[in-house]
Amino acid sequence: ACNFSTKIINIKPDEKSRKELVGYLETSRINTTPSGVLSFSIVFPFLFLILGILLVTLVIFILFSLNIFVRNFSEYLDAAFFFYVVFIFFAVAMVFPLGNVPKTIANNYKIKASNQMVTAIFYIVSFMRHTSNLERALQFTSEHVSPPLSYDFKNIVWGIETGKHDSILSSIDTHLAKWKLTTPEFVESMYIIQSSLYETTEKRRIETLEKALVFMLESTYERMLHFAQNLKTPITNIIMLGVILPILGLVILPITIGFMEFIQWYHIAVLYNLVLPIFVLYLGKVALTKRPSGYSQLDITEMNPDLLKKENINMHLFGKKTYSFHPKWPSFLMIFFFVFLGILPILLVPFTLNLEVTEIGEGLSSAKSVEVIENFDIVLDKNFEISTTTEQEEIDQSTFSFLYYQVKGGVHGPYGLGATLLSILVPLGLGVGVSFYFSMLTKNLKQIREQTKKLEKEFSETLFQLGNRIGEGMPSETAFEKVSNLIQGTKSGEFFDIVTSNMMTKGVSLEESIFNKKYGAVTKFPSSLIESSMKVLIASAKKGPLIASKTILSIASYLKEMRRVETRLEDLMSEIKSSMKSQIVFFAPIISGIVIGLTSMMTTILNMISNSLNALDTQYGGVITILSSNIVPTYYFQIIVGIYVFQLSCILSMLLNSIENGYDPLQEKIMISENLKKSAFLYATCAFVVMLSFNFIVATVLSSVLNV
Repeated sequence: ACNFSTKIINIKPDEKSRKELVGYLETSRINTTPSGVLSFSIVFPFLFLILGILLVTLVIFILFSLNIFVRNFSEYLDAAFFFYVVFIFFAVAMVFPLGNVPKTIANNYKIKASNQMVTAIFYIVSFMRHTSNLERALQFTSEHVSPPLSYDFKNIVWGIETGKHDSILSSIDTHLAKWKLTTPEFVESMYIIQSSLYETTEKRRIETLEKALVFMLESTYERMLHFAQNLKTPITNIIMLGVILPILGLVILPITIGFMEFIQWYHIAVLYNLVLPIFVLYLGKVALTKRPSGYSQLDITEMNPDLLKKENINMHLFGKKTYSFHPKWPSFLMIFFFVFLGILPILLVPFTLNLEVTEIGEGLSSAKSVEVIENFDIVLDKNFEISTTTEQEEIDQSTFSFLYYQVKGGVHGPYGLGATLLSILVPLGLGVGVSFYFSMLTKNLKQIREQTKKLEKEFSETLFQLGNRIGEGMPSETAFEKVSNLIQGTKSGEFFDIVTSNMMTKGVSLEESIFNKKYGAVTKFPSSLIESSMKVLIASAKKGPLIASKTILSIASYLKEMRRVETRLEDLMSEIKSSMKSQIVFFAPIISGIVIGLTSMMTTILNMISNSLNALDTQYGGVITILSSNIVPTYYFQIIVGIYVFQLSCILSMLLNSIENGYDPLQEKIMISENLKKSAFLYATCAFVVMLSFNFIVATVLSSVLNV
């Protein structure tokens, strides 16, 4: 896109900006120039603006032609002008962020790479315990650590092979320079490893290497401690500015809008469903850019692509054939069904209005017909049969208002309680559909993940036993079998059983039995932690049983220390995590449901008072009528707020996963699925019960007071 933009307009940056962009482009490995970045930041917003204006014009023309919202032409023009302004605003607002895209990508690269630094130091230290050769240790690490950090280690080695640097230390210094500000503990650990090359005794060399690993772990813990402490303020700001204040502001918003005729429902929709979600997501991402390096969590489908098949839904029909399909199709049908029912009151309006004019206005002048149908409704009588009514007709108290539109300079509504209750299906459908999609997508993978987590917890103790057996002079292959017999009934025993069974039945080596892509033990328990431990084991086993034993015992100690650090970090994050979880699944849905109930109650009160005062021809009737006709119908209000609760649940779940696990796409999908299901049902239930209860109370009280 950047290279294409330079063909349209070529903007040259100043020297300072050019140097910064060159550094970001090199870090993120984007094959373009600083001029291309600046040109892209101008060309793309311009194209976005042109396409946006064309799209708005087309949609407004279609809606007006089909008469879907049944409004006069001036209101369509107002809507078009508003969305033109929205697209202009976003086009202008895009210019600066798009110019910073290389910086954003470079920062994301550094965050992902920093999550692999503990593992990288572990690889280097483990290799150099038995072979004091830094070049080979870096080569080994570059082959086994995951991208993007592996690229840096490959570049270090490549700098020596191509003669760009005269020594490995010079190459390391060049490539470590960019990490000094973001992760100084990684740079310091690398320098400690380098110093081990100059130790005079083997014991001091090993101690220095162990010091590098311990320093990396302790520094990570300290930085995470400060991160947890400093994270409280940003998270509080996100909850207050993105959850509490917007939702509580909805309480007075309906009345405020009643005095501002130019405010329509789509104005609120842009604010709550576009601007606020982007704002909350931006605040969260800014807060998480300061997250220190942690422990890498890879997507298990990346480690074993065959697991992608487990994302599909398998159905057995007639006991013979199995049909496999992706969960996106039933999820889409589920969302479509719920949303269609939710917007049914809007789709019915054109047909209802035409029916009213035909039936009521027959034999009358057109002016008289419009006067007769100033207010109209679809109702359900005692026998639950659909009929129509006007305000001139007496409505029995047993009648349940369904639509209730006001025809005054255009059709306004629906204000009916039935339509508002039906609108709850829109956010409920979105929540249930997306939750079902992620639930089915991760159902089988979640079970594998849980089994792998159990194995990781047991693995350090199992490695101690394996290291002791190999230390007794036992070959690694035999040691696996012996340990497997001792730990039957555990996940570690199951892992060792697979390794032993592969060697005995398939006649393959220890390495093949663990890492084979089809039947290897690691494919059954996909874990970066276990995979890295086994890679170090295989490399050290080639040096003899004594070295292998010491390496395995070192790995076991490392895993135990990591578990201890992770436990302490979980304690530090517990308060923040519990606060965010309560906002996602409890407070935001409950408060939103109550606010919608209050909005519905106020709308009902104003409409009932307006009709009563109009019937009495009082001087206050006009004021109340204007106020009630300007209020945004609770129908639209509920859909906007419901979608906002849905968006908040997704965004806060993503942020919570990043805080708790760093980069972990599988756990992110699981969190979104679980939180969406709870928040959607809780919001829908609360909104339904509160609206029904409040409207029943108001209707009962005002009917007796106003005698309507």
